[in-house]
Amino acid sequence: MLYCAFPDVDYPIDNSIVMAEDLHVSNGSKEEKYRVLLPQVQALMEGEDDLTANLANVAAALKETFGFFWVGFYLVKGGQLVLGPFQGSVACTRIAKGRGVCGTAWAQARTLVVPDVDAFPGHIACSSLSRSEIVVPLLRKDGEVWGVLDVDSDVPDGFDAVDAHHLEIIAACLG
Repeated sequence: MLYCAFPDVDYPIDNSIVMAEDLHVSNGSKEEKYRVLLPQVQALMEGEDDLTANLANVAAALKETFGFFWVGFYLVKGGQLVLGPFQGSVACTRIAKGRGVCGTAWAQARTLVVPDVDAFPGHIACSSLSRSEIVVPLLRKDGEVWGVLDVDSDVPDGFDAVDAHHLEIIAACLG
């Protein structure tokens, strides 16, 4: 069973917001949207031990909450990243370690915020509509990367430290 109490959140989470079949989306600031989303992500994963189901629901919740251009997961399989559950247009299926934003985040085991994908050396353009990107590694307890959370925006400079902080919390809960 997956469970995460979001220990690194520096504001109170309203645990009265519970999930059924509908996602409650805040109309407030980005920070407020994450504050409302986090307990719902926790509720989605609580009691569900199927990784594919959890990844699919997290991708859908992020896409629905923020309207990101593309949200999905790549999983380490056979020495490369292989496309997992996602929301958005058709995507690249396999990515080598160290290639593009996803492969680089995997190789460096750290979050990468890319304000302009065209300026990123070796960027892999799965869609020419993607303008900015954030990739968060999914880490095991021993620090080994088992996948990445990849989020694309169709506007330049679409991600910041607020996104990195909260997406890292979500990634930690998946790990």
